[in-house]
This record gives sequence, C-alpha cells and structure tokens, in this order.
Amino acid sequence: MPNYGFDDENETETETENENKKPQGTFTRQTAKLQNIFSIPAPVKRLFDLVPIVTYPPEELPQRAPKAVRIPRLYVFITEKDAAAGRPSFNPTCLKWQTFLNIAGIDHRLVSSNNHASPTGILPFLLPGVQPANAPKDSARPIPSNKLVKYVSTHAPAIEEPSSMRYEAYQSLLDQRIRNAWLYTLYLEPLNFNSVAYRLYVSPTSSSAMVQATIAHKLRAAAEDELLKASSIIDTDDLYSEADKAFEALSILLGEDAWFFNGEKPSLFDASVFAYTHLLLDRSLGWKEEKLCRALRRRDNLVKHRERLLVRYYGG
Repeated sequence: MPNYGFDDENETETETENENKKPQGTFTRQTAKLQNIFSIPAPVKRLFDLVPIVTYPPEELPQRAPKAVRIPRLYVFITEKDAAAGRPSFNPTCLKWQTFLNIAGIDHRLVSSNNHASPTGILPFLLPGVQPANAPKDSARPIPSNKLVKYVSTHAPAIEEPSSMRYEAYQSLLDQRIRNAWLYTLYLEPLNFNSVAYRLYVSPTSSSAMVQATIAHKLRAAAEDELLKASSIIDTDDLYSEADKAFEALSILLGEDAWFFNGEKPSLFDASVFAYTHLLLDRSLGWKEEKLCRALRRRDNLVKHRERLLVRYYGG
C-alpha cells in the first residue's frame, strides 16, 4: 500500500515487514550511523537509571552580609570617594532621585555605578535592603527610578506634591529647555566636554585610549541625536535663550518662598530643580564655558534655593 505520509492503522504486519526489507537510501543509512555514534552506551545508561538526575530548588542568598547591606543602596553616577561621603551625584537624573530620597528621609547608601550595571540600562536604581523571610519575593527586586515615588510612598511619610496644571508646565521647562541646554553645554561645548564630561564619564571607563575615544564619540553623538529630536538643526543661541527664559520663569514661580509652589517642605519638584542648579553652580566640576551657569547666577532666589537644599541634605 503506498504511503503518502499519513499513518495507516489498517496496515498488516506482512506489509510492514516488506516495507522494512526495502533497500535503505543514503540519507537513512547516514542517520542510522549518527544515531549509533551519539547513542548512550548500555553500561552508562544502566548507571544513569540507577542514579536519576534530581533538580534541587535554588537556595536563598546568604544572610551573612555586612550590616551596611541591610540598608537600601542607590546606584548612581558618582566617584567612589563621594559615594562614601554621601555627596551629590554629578548626573542630574541621579541627583534628582538622590535628593528626593533624602527629602523623604529614606536612609540609603550610595554605590558608584554605570548604566551597564542597571537592570533597565539606566541609572539610578535602588536595591532594597535585606527583607524579612516572609516578605514578598518582589520586594527584593531592584527598583528603577520611575518606581521610586511609589517606593517612597510606602516607606516614608507622604510628601505633598503640587497637583495644579501649572506643575506639568513648569516640569516641562526642566525636561525640555533646561535639559537641552544642559546636554549641549556638557557634551557639545568642546571646552566643557574635555574638562568636565570626559573626566566624569569617559576616563573612569577604561585606561585604553582607543576605548576612551570610542566612548567619547558615542556620548557626543547621543547628545546630538537627542537635540535633533526637537529641531532639525542645533541652534546654540536658541538653546541658551530658551534656557534663560526657563530660569526666569522658575525664578518668578519661586518668588520669595523657600520652596516651590509655596510648599511647607521641599518636594520632588524642588529636587528636580536642584539637580540642575547645583551642578551648574558647582565650580569644582571645572566648567570652562559658563554661559548657562551665568544665566542661572542672575537669578538670586534660585541660587539661594540651591544653597538651602545643599545645606539641609548634604551638609553644605
């Protein structure tokens, strides 16, 4: 009975035997040889039958870690020395969340890190302290920055955040105008890139000149690509002009108050502003082209706002 690839349940034993006696093709013989080569020898097979493979469940992480590990650790861009002293990160995004945790009163330790160490590929992230044995498994997972507000809400007294529509408008000044000017002044201003960005982001990665050159090129290209998302050309004068207007708007918003939106205590927005104002006013970073820094210094209340946060949460 011819076979077109379907099993025939009515096939007789005689027909099957006749099929088996037919000459085998080259491919069939080669397959049989391979099966013989990779088949398990009978003595070995009997041994495995006597000792079956058993898969044990994963063991818990050791609890013999130093006491410091029991405190949450925030992984940020920072030097080892500054991390040990609890000083501000040199990266605006990291500094924003570092300051927010300080405002919330969340005790934590800083760890010098880079994006490659982050589960999401972006710093910062928080590694919670050692959890009780009965805590949910998810509670020990790294917490990315976009979930830090939720983490703080469950581990610290509530921080009042502005709920007005103005909040989003002023936040956009930071996320767009000031951030764009920051990217240009740090990465695309040659003097600042060589004196600040190269020392902070490039030199620590490798001692190889070729590797450093590659990383430097990628950093500058990434900054340029980011700026070109907002405009078809990079207009330096326009970038600085828009940032200057943003600082003026923030200065008017703050007025004579200690904190933004007339808050009794600093909030996440205060931390967001501080993340840029502190770094632009920090002369120890070694700024060479200070056009953006000078625009900020003209707003005295923003300078004092930075000083208040620096003294309160970083010891001045």
